[in-house]
Amino acid sequence: MDAPKSYYQRHIFFCLNQRDNGEDCCANHPAQAAFDRCKSQAKSLGLLGTGKVRVNKAGCLDRCAGGPIAVVYPEAVWYSYVDESDIDEIVQSHLRDGKVVERLLTPPDVGR
Repeated sequence: MDAPKSYYQRHIFFCLNQRDNGEDCCANHPAQAAFDRCKSQAKSLGLLGTGKVRVNKAGCLDRCAGGPIAVVYPEAVWYSYVDESDIDEIVQSHLRDGKVVERLLTPPDVGR
């Protein structure tokens, strides 16, 4: 039996977690702006919707040391990004074209 088709082709989650104890967190970086930029860019490219892409907010993804962090499923590709051009590259290369942006990959040993 074939595996069921996924509801979304790709799903990107942005950590927007805010820590109250003073520890560094994604919310201390431009995480909300990056989420907004990603959603806007994906929408302008017609990527959003059933069978396409979903852009979601997430709580702590527990990889704070690499923050700000986003992860794309089903590939389970973790990204650390800096600015709008990084977000645009993730949208165009990975979300649209299916090509991982190697230079933005979060090192596999980076955790909290």
